[in-house]
Amino acid sequence: MRIEPRRRKVRILATLGPASNGPEAIEALYRAGADAFRVNMSHGEHDLHRAVIGHIRALEQKLGRPMTILADLQGPKIRIGTFASGPIRLKEGDHFTLDRDETPGDGERVNLPHPEVFAAVEPGQRLLLNDGKLSLRVDSVTETRIGTTVLNDGELNDRKGVNVPDAVIPLPALTEKDRRDLDFALDQNVDWIALSFVQRPDDVAEAKKLIAGRAALMAKIEKPRALDTLGEILELSDALMVARGDLGVELPPQKVPRVQKEIVELAREAGKPVVVATQMLDSMVANPAPTRAEVSDVANTIYEGVDTIMLSAETAAGDYPVEAVRMMNAIALEAEADPQYARHIHFTETAPQPTTADAISSATGSVLRTVSCALAACFTSSGSTARRASRERLPVPLLVLTPSRETARRIGILWGVHAVHTRDVSDFEEMVGKARRMALRTQLAASGDRMVVMAGVPFGTPGSTNVLHITRIRGDELERHTS
Repeated sequence: MRIEPRRRKVRILATLGPASNGPEAIEALYRAGADAFRVNMSHGEHDLHRAVIGHIRALEQKLGRPMTILADLQGPKIRIGTFASGPIRLKEGDHFTLDRDETPGDGERVNLPHPEVFAAVEPGQRLLLNDGKLSLRVDSVTETRIGTTVLNDGELNDRKGVNVPDAVIPLPALTEKDRRDLDFALDQNVDWIALSFVQRPDDVAEAKKLIAGRAALMAKIEKPRALDTLGEILELSDALMVARGDLGVELPPQKVPRVQKEIVELAREAGKPVVVATQMLDSMVANPAPTRAEVSDVANTIYEGVDTIMLSAETAAGDYPVEAVRMMNAIALEAEADPQYARHIHFTETAPQPTTADAISSATGSVLRTVSCALAACFTSSGSTARRASRERLPVPLLVLTPSRETARRIGILWGVHAVHTRDVSDFEEMVGKARRMALRTQLAASGDRMVVMAGVPFGTPGSTNVLHITRIRGDELERHTS
């Protein structure tokens, strides 16, 4: 089965899990439209993750296409203890206690093995349990006991999560498990590390120091407190993820769409990739088709100009993983075919920085909107030129040639980018010729098409993009050259 070149601009990130861990399933997801794969470190042992990463790399070798892998760290998840007799039912107005006693709980109390929470919360604040389904108001706090009043009816079971939206919990951004998982992921040469439950810029700085350039870092915005210093967090991160699961628990749900737009706009203005995740096609976990509301949510997110949209349980544990990717791909193609799509995604202004490289990228967009061209191309070692050009949301595919396999993999989540790992080139003319040949080989352009090439002179100097060149592709390029 031949794979058509990706002409869709927004990227699809698929989470792997029990429903999709095998090599055949991963290939099926890719053929359905997945551009990148998420390995969730919250579940499974290292041996399983090692095998899954091996399957992805084997598919990369088979298809000759760079594959992007994101390892998502679990983060400091706060959970209650267990109950002696199974789930309990709490009613509005009940008094319920969370304490340091490790004895299994009952209808009046349960263990909370996190002393940091006892030190941080104050009377009047809220505790949200079981993904926000149960809300408690804090009435009293000591070093060993938190007395609360139940604000709504709900069920509570063993080890359910606790969210504390009104306080900053002084938990480390990286738990001991996260540190072990991070070392493992870096040893496996994953491309991106997702840092969960970021609250402060220091959280990102600590992770960046440990990663030491071996992977790119994506900060997951799922704590309201992160919004207070979002600009600083973004400056330290390589990308942002709008993680709407926990964010939607700790924020009133009606605020999440506005916050999503703010995060997306800030990331786009900074020229850094932004991913939107969680419950995008959630009904497809158990059904072969999504709801109309979910389709609208995905389409509206695409109209915001995000780089990547992510599937979670839909592909990891759902009954219809391939169908979910196929549906997301179809929604994206339909949105991008809208004559008004370009107007929507350019609603966010991305003014160029006062640099030659940004000026060239901006000018490329103007040229492509004036002159009929099929493709834009650039050559990069670090990926910075690709990020600048992707930020412009060009009206044609962006062919990125790079001698770095790591760079080719990392830029796989960038909007509109088609990465090719190729041998290095020594001068501008060689680079232009290679771009023309690769345009034909990837079927992103045909003989007679024009393309815009961005490059830097002197060649090989990082960050020196200063040339914009228009060239025409000749049909005999592949016959006369090998590359």
